[in-house]
Amino acid sequence: MVEHFPTALDAVYGAIAHPVRRSLLERLSGGTARVTDLADRYDVSLAAVSKHIRVLEGAGLVRRLVTGREHWLVLEPARLEPATQWLDTYRRFWEASLDRLEARLEDPNP
Repeated sequence: MVEHFPTALDAVYGAIAHPVRRSLLERLSGGTARVTDLADRYDVSLAAVSKHIRVLEGAGLVRRLVTGREHWLVLEPARLEPATQWLDTYRRFWEASLDRLEARLEDPNP
């Protein structure tokens, strides 16, 4: 059996696996936002949104700023870079593979 040790990449993909968390990231891509303002946009409790935010914080995708009693969230887009690079590796592989297949299928003299 292969032993798996969780990595930062695992945390990022785990965090973006849920549609609410992806939606939160999309909202934060437009700038900082208060936690309460974010929670108002969803048909779930503030506690549920807070749990989603903690997952995003754990993956390093958002950072919390506390000003008095207000909690603001800031997107950390650089933390998505390893996931982007991982996907690009496989995108290039499949594009090259499909290009070779297409060329072979179009070759009148195989």
